[in-house]
Amino acid sequence: MRLEEIQLQFISLPLKTPFATSFGREDTKRAWIITVRGDGIEGYAESVASDLPLYSEETHASVYYAIRDAIIPHLQGNIRDPREISLRLQSIRGNRMAKAAVEMAIWDWFAKSERQPLYRLLGGREVDRIPVGVSIGIQDSPEQLGAVAESYWKQGYRRLKIKIRPGWDVIPLRMLRARLGDEVPIMADANSAYRLADRDHFKEFEDLHLMMIEQPLAYDDIVDHATLAKMLSTPICLDESIHSVDDARKAWELGALGIINLKVGRVGGYAPSLAIEAFARQHHIPLWCGGMLETGIGRAHNLHLTTLAGFTLPGDTSASDRYFWQDIITEPFALNADGTLTVPTGSGIGVDLDPKRMQEVCTYEETWKIPVGQDDHLNPHLNINPQRRFPELDLGR
Repeated sequence: MRLEEIQLQFISLPLKTPFATSFGREDTKRAWIITVRGDGIEGYAESVASDLPLYSEETHASVYYAIRDAIIPHLQGNIRDPREISLRLQSIRGNRMAKAAVEMAIWDWFAKSERQPLYRLLGGREVDRIPVGVSIGIQDSPEQLGAVAESYWKQGYRRLKIKIRPGWDVIPLRMLRARLGDEVPIMADANSAYRLADRDHFKEFEDLHLMMIEQPLAYDDIVDHATLAKMLSTPICLDESIHSVDDARKAWELGALGIINLKVGRVGGYAPSLAIEAFARQHHIPLWCGGMLETGIGRAHNLHLTTLAGFTLPGDTSASDRYFWQDIITEPFALNADGTLTVPTGSGIGVDLDPKRMQEVCTYEETWKIPVGQDDHLNPHLNINPQRRFPELDLGR
């Protein structure tokens, strides 16, 4: 099989309610939707980069240029197996979210060519449903947090993740515990908001019966997390610090983690995700799939990944209506009564873009032909007008 073209569409999708973390607040989900085409088949994925380099160093602008200038030249020629893509892109340093978006779209494209659901190509289990949790942003008051969390728990979500930051941690968590009881699985996600100097403060978390504290210290740290982990009985979960199976191995050997949050975009695609899942399974490390406020395209990818045996804890792949009034896929994901989402069984990721909705939320699009030979150059087909622009490309302003 050979790819013929790749299309990027930039969408701006309003969130039902703002989502606040320790590093910022989002009112709108903005993302690149990637479509690869070849042999009459389309494959879809999305980039999980953000407007600003806060969670990661990557942004929408960096993803655009990485795909256009660095990734596309590596997509020439026949593709016999989607695992080839990660190997082809090894020479490109960093830019994991950009690489993941393209690689994941190719996995979808390849699975469709095989007329197989993606989870089978990934080596996942034949399961109909995946247990899921929900991520709750920082609220205006502990009382509001309690009401929001209780509502999601009553809807059936299997686990509650609460965003925290200095000044918003022990008190709201304690009030939430008092409201819901000790039997409700609750975890706290700090998004790197603390430092090792706060270690005595973390001892106040010990009687909250948390599943885990996620990424409490610096986004690029392993060593200080190992020190903190030795002081606490509550497990430490690493997110931002893990970009590869080598990072997972080093953190495990140092004692810096007890749980891994795996995000496909963060680690660079399915190939590194499969390696991390295999390592976690081999070493009996609890593993779960994190979320980045994805649209239905990213949610479908996450569900297929989570069918792998190493994923033992409910992830962040909530129903579409958790975040959006209307998703961009034709059949949005709905929460089942047992706190699960149904794994799509169609070819590839098993979901389709809604053309009408995409027309409403797409603000910019660009399509490139994949060069056939070394002497060929990109042949962009643009769809640009003052009402449909990607602002970050206007770098000369």
